[in-house]
Amino acid sequence: MRTLFLQAPSYEGFDGGAGSRYQARREIRSFWYPTWLAQPAALLPDSRLVDAPPHGIGLADITAEARSYDLAVLHSSSPTFASDTRAAAALKEANPKLKIGFVGANVAVDPASSLKRAPALDFVAGNEFDFTIKEVAEGRDWSSIAGLAYRDRNGVVRQNEDRPILERMDDLPFVTPVYKRDLKIENYFIGYLKHPYISFYTGRGCKSRCTFCLWPQTVGGHRYRTRSVQNVAAEVRWAQKAFPQVKEFFFDDDTFTDDAPRAEAIARELGRLGVTWSCNAKANVRCETLKVMRDNGLRLLLVGYESGNQQILHNIRKGMRIDVARRFTKECHDLGITIHGTFILGLPGETRETIEETIRFAQEVNPHTLQVSIAAPYPGTFLYDQAIQNGWFDEAHAEFVDEHGMQLAPLHYPHLSHSEIYHSVEEFYRRFYFRAPKIASILAEMARSPEIMKRRLREAGEFFAFLRERREARN
Repeated sequence: MRTLFLQAPSYEGFDGGAGSRYQARREIRSFWYPTWLAQPAALLPDSRLVDAPPHGIGLADITAEARSYDLAVLHSSSPTFASDTRAAAALKEANPKLKIGFVGANVAVDPASSLKRAPALDFVAGNEFDFTIKEVAEGRDWSSIAGLAYRDRNGVVRQNEDRPILERMDDLPFVTPVYKRDLKIENYFIGYLKHPYISFYTGRGCKSRCTFCLWPQTVGGHRYRTRSVQNVAAEVRWAQKAFPQVKEFFFDDDTFTDDAPRAEAIARELGRLGVTWSCNAKANVRCETLKVMRDNGLRLLLVGYESGNQQILHNIRKGMRIDVARRFTKECHDLGITIHGTFILGLPGETRETIEETIRFAQEVNPHTLQVSIAAPYPGTFLYDQAIQNGWFDEAHAEFVDEHGMQLAPLHYPHLSHSEIYHSVEEFYRRFYFRAPKIASILAEMARSPEIMKRRLREAGEFFAFLRERREARN
């Protein structure tokens, strides 16, 4: 079947791709690669991947091509399910014979309900859907395909057994050839990564049990299953030749640094290739491992601090100690490793006092850049069940984003309202970035590079527009 993989248009500037931890429009223009769609696309040589948001592709352009395809696979999320459903209906209207399926965490959690809420859908695929989609595209009998929920000829929803989790990660083809074939990589921006960048996964799953984290609880699982060191290096070598303009590789695994010997082995391979690279990391990596990675091209670590309050970290099962995070951060600073820190406001146990504590902690550890998100209880997570049981999540605030695609504050507590959590984001950003040392650091960075100056000025404009929109929404 000729297959279209689609991240449909939703909100202007909305980063809803399957690589995005929080499906929302960010404070500056940001787009992650649609890696979870590129993976099954790589299994189907005649397929096409359309990532509409970063490429400015409208629904009319997509539906005009709908007659060229037999199968359409759309990635959907909780914030975009309604708009994705409308896109599916438009595709079906343009080509009634087109078979349409949804993938993603949102539909994996409740496939039967998703089918009932979206009449244009023919099927949804759960958990790791790569080979599920491949078998659909090969024309197999749907009743025999593990991981599939579908409508039968009579319109009755059927749900097959779950697909076993993928163990041999080297069985998956590279995703970067799909990027080369179908995407313009210059359209992908992340504020703290060099531009243009490329990201992909070297493994799936996360052994941590953070209650809020979407992917391990819905799609990837809690065991870290990895590609071989040689396989990862081979894809980087391929991408180096295919994308000579790339300035940085980012490895998007949740737990890249959890397997320290493997991380060091990959680092040494990357050092031989002479690439600049970055990855996600917990704030507990040993200094010896940090040195090996730094000496072999590591530039930046994306670190999920989440909170500066130890009890909140216990509440969300983060498995991190504040004192360890402080020591780790100092070692990174001493080694010259840049940190982009991520924080979440509104987690269970949050109070006005803990918000203040987290802001002061961020100022103290002083990552180069940071991102402040609002706790989002996505369906399928422990946080979602906890919020429902405790009455923290009510229908009046059940939306995750506003009409512009910006994050809302869906949770509230007896001692902390939706609006207090929402407004604290702006306060956090202002108090972190509008400090004399931080401003001086940014200006010095801009003075050293005309390219960085141009980029930071653009991002500053987007950032102030973001703050203005939040104020307008508040009023």
